[in-house]
Amino acid sequence: MQVRWVFTQSMTNFSEVTSFHLSDYNGMENLKPMYFCIFLIIYITIVAENVVLIGVVYHEKTLHEPMYLLLCNLAVNGLYGSTALLPAVLSNILSHSYEISLPFCQTQIYALHTFAIIEFTILAAMSYDRYVAICHPLLYHEMMSQRVVKLIVFTWLYPMLAFLIVFIFTLQLRFCNRTIEKVYCFNYMLVKLACTDSSIVNIVGLLSVALYTLPQLIMICYSYAHILRICVLSFSKSKIKALRTCTPHLLSIMNYSIGCFFEIVQSRFNISHLSYQTKLFLSLYFLIFPPILNPIIYGLSIQVIRVQLFRLFSRKSRQVTNNVAKRAVVIAR
Repeated sequence: MQVRWVFTQSMTNFSEVTSFHLSDYNGMENLKPMYFCIFLIIYITIVAENVVLIGVVYHEKTLHEPMYLLLCNLAVNGLYGSTALLPAVLSNILSHSYEISLPFCQTQIYALHTFAIIEFTILAAMSYDRYVAICHPLLYHEMMSQRVVKLIVFTWLYPMLAFLIVFIFTLQLRFCNRTIEKVYCFNYMLVKLACTDSSIVNIVGLLSVALYTLPQLIMICYSYAHILRICVLSFSKSKIKALRTCTPHLLSIMNYSIGCFFEIVQSRFNISHLSYQTKLFLSLYFLIFPPILNPIIYGLSIQVIRVQLFRLFSRKSRQVTNNVAKRAVVIAR
């Protein structure tokens, strides 16, 4: 009878946890307006940069090539990840309870994790694009024109399905603790709050790291190993010039890898000696800085995009000037 009562009581406790408290917002209490303005500016900047980049590639027919189509998908993913994070952050800053419902928390987890995997998968596909362009230049258009659509579908479908397989285990958990020490929901933090045995979920989670990263790492290492081999053996000006086209891609990989390293350190290790602002920066880097820096890296590094951007803004500035002049003439009359 005692056992049955305990079991019933525990099941009641499980069902009561329908929302979670995001405790890291407590550190913003005294500077809420400042944090709100910072995150709002960041979100507007990310949206503006990525929309402009997508718009330039879409409108300029000379940019309708596999490399730039993959770059567009990188920009779309940046919009996807930042929209899954920043509007919720802005809403929570304005709130007083810092509560997030279980369904919304689970939705945010799925969106943020798939954003991270998609980002790495697109970067891996872009490394393959550079490999074909440098190692098989004569066959580049033939090979990539046939494969670019399949690559784009794969970069989105594979992460969505791969994480869903793991996330199903998290969806079956029941929770009796409700404090998440972050400003957003994260799968590892949510699993830690489970009252039921989560050892299987933890094992599956660790194994899934290989599923999420090994294929992409193999593709990136394979591509750049062949690229370096070709460039070192030939050592021609054309190959060195071609190697320079990899610079923005390598910078994006480094930026994303740094962000993932910061998140692992911040989540898995005890860094309580660090200030609140530092921990917040470390936890948000991989979600904010790739979407905000990728358009800048590619926009400034790739001459074709840079030229088109200058043309776009110079055209708009001339239109504004002409409109102002026309209005001035009308007013003068």
